[in-house]
Amino acid sequence: MKQKYILFMLFSLFFSKAVAQTNYSVASIPFQQYTGTLSALITGDDLYSPIIALPFNFDFYGVTYNQIVISTNGFINFTSTNAGQFSPWSFNSEIPNSNFPVKNSLLGCYEDLNNSSGIGTITYGTYGITPYRKFVVYFNNQPHFQCNSTAISSFQMILSETSNTIDVQIIDRQACSTWNGGRGVVGLINTTGTLGITPPGRNTGNWTAITEGWRFSRAGYYSTYSFVKCDDNTDGIQVFDLSVAAGDLSVTPDQVSFYESITDAQISVNPILNNYTNLSNPQTIYAASDGIIRPIVLSVVDCTIDFDNDTVATSSEDINSDTNLANNDTDADGIPNYLDNDDDGDLVLTNVEYVFARTNNPISADALLDTDNDGILNYLDNDDDGDGLLTWKEDYNNDGNPANDDTNSNGIPDYLEQGVALGVANATLVNTIELYPNPASTELNISSIKGELISNIAVYSINGSLVKEIKSNNSAQNISVSDLQSGMYFIRVTSNDKISNLKFIKK
Repeated sequence: MKQKYILFMLFSLFFSKAVAQTNYSVASIPFQQYTGTLSALITGDDLYSPIIALPFNFDFYGVTYNQIVISTNGFINFTSTNAGQFSPWSFNSEIPNSNFPVKNSLLGCYEDLNNSSGIGTITYGTYGITPYRKFVVYFNNQPHFQCNSTAISSFQMILSETSNTIDVQIIDRQACSTWNGGRGVVGLINTTGTLGITPPGRNTGNWTAITEGWRFSRAGYYSTYSFVKCDDNTDGIQVFDLSVAAGDLSVTPDQVSFYESITDAQISVNPILNNYTNLSNPQTIYAASDGIIRPIVLSVVDCTIDFDNDTVATSSEDINSDTNLANNDTDADGIPNYLDNDDDGDLVLTNVEYVFARTNNPISADALLDTDNDGILNYLDNDDDGDGLLTWKEDYNNDGNPANDDTNSNGIPDYLEQGVALGVANATLVNTIELYPNPASTELNISSIKGELISNIAVYSINGSLVKEIKSNNSAQNISVSDLQSGMYFIRVTSNDKISNLKFIKK
């Protein structure tokens, strides 16, 4: 997330047409809240706001919206006719439910809130630059009805342009057990109430939570697929290997066909070859598979331009080396690395992490930083010192910038010093597990340095989802990673009842 950093981008390369899917899933993501100057809402009790225009079109349950209303009871509603009306506060059923009093809504934390005293604020605003803007609604220190300031809630709801993902960041949710059963719910619900989804333990009930994040997305949902190549001779024309796109779009890439027009795609005539030369720049073609037609935007860019001004050559930001710059997104924030000035999402700018500072350090100023020697360069690593505490969590002065935190005043930022991990016991971690190669493209080798038996290997995505688990009874184990998408992954290795946490990059 880039709440305090400006993403430098020269132009938009993406085509914004959505393919409606309704199969939402929810996954845990790192907690990171947005800060900044936002527009404030005048709040009362049980009210919908006036109509608020969205800065971009947003697809919710297959319908595209360009405006919303915000309920003072903790949710975004996509039905504009509710503007200025009474907002329901009482509920006792879980979702989905056709009798649920609120529908067609993103429930950031739906509960009976009452800020008539003005203790807290409700604000909203837009971050970023098209086509990766984020619309954020921030409920801050909102008192619960009856409990008032003895039970408050703070949370954020984030709508993302292009990807149409929805994030909820729970800063602090306290329950008012003496009113409405202390009930609250985080989730999504459609226009009829027949479709809905919540994170585990966050359906209607009396619960509390602090610093947790959730992302709602749709498997197989593509607003567009972008294929961006470097231009080798400045003519805007390149040969695109469409099998790269097919592999990203489907688990059965040989069943994906490409067409120059949507009409051809609809009637399955005149398919084009995998090695396709674009006719214009950018050019939209169409992919058909699994009964879905998706627009594919082919773009050619001048890679001598550093689009995100992060000092990493644009041509070097194709981490998976498949010729498509647009499908490399190390921190899974929806922004490709070549347009992202914080590639690992750790709140330290890439150009700070990419080279050694020009000081008395005897190492060349052009040497790449890998502080914890884990084989992952700092600018792609969200735990630079390998202390088990994510870099963004080492922002101890809470100003959104871990680079200026030096709690022991020794001149080394805390996020680069393994011995500083406030609030974490045994901060100095010694791994007895070796993994290589790193980055890996097809196979990862894991072995115990001491020859101890490895009993379990679990691979997690950057948002915490378990993607692969292997039982073992050897001191060394090879695992296939060819089926994983490119990006960063965490590995938890269990050996002799000890757990080692490591990370690697899939190319």
